[in-house]
Amino acid sequence: VQLQASGGGLVQAGGSLRLSCAASDGTFSRYATGWFRQAPGKEREFVAAISWRGSPRYHANSLRGRFTISRDNAKNTVDLQMNNLKPEDTAVYYCAAKDQRFGGSAYYTEAVQYDYWGQGTLVTVSS
Repeated sequence: VQLQASGGGLVQAGGSLRLSCAASDGTFSRYATGWFRQAPGKEREFVAAISWRGSPRYHANSLRGRFTISRDNAKNTVDLQMNNLKPEDTAVYYCAAKDQRFGGSAYYTEAVQYDYWGQGTLVTVSS
């Protein structure tokens, strides 16, 4: 499956952005999906994840309350709503998917657990 992340851009601190991950495959509704980010000079870190069912879902502790992951299986998309953005949220954001067509309904927080990755979308938060 090919993933396309979009919605990044430049925003002032305190603003909001909504990222979207779209899939080319109609079976995307059976993939657990996650968002990760990588800031310049730093390692990739987990942001949020959601099972193919839409529940359960999980957000990184440090981002809970500001970031929300959701999915619309009818549209084959997984979104990341980001509110009250801070300069430290500046990073390239990646979506990833794990095939669960043959079983499983969990979410995954480790990058190595995912089978497919999108190309990333840059989010820049100015102070």
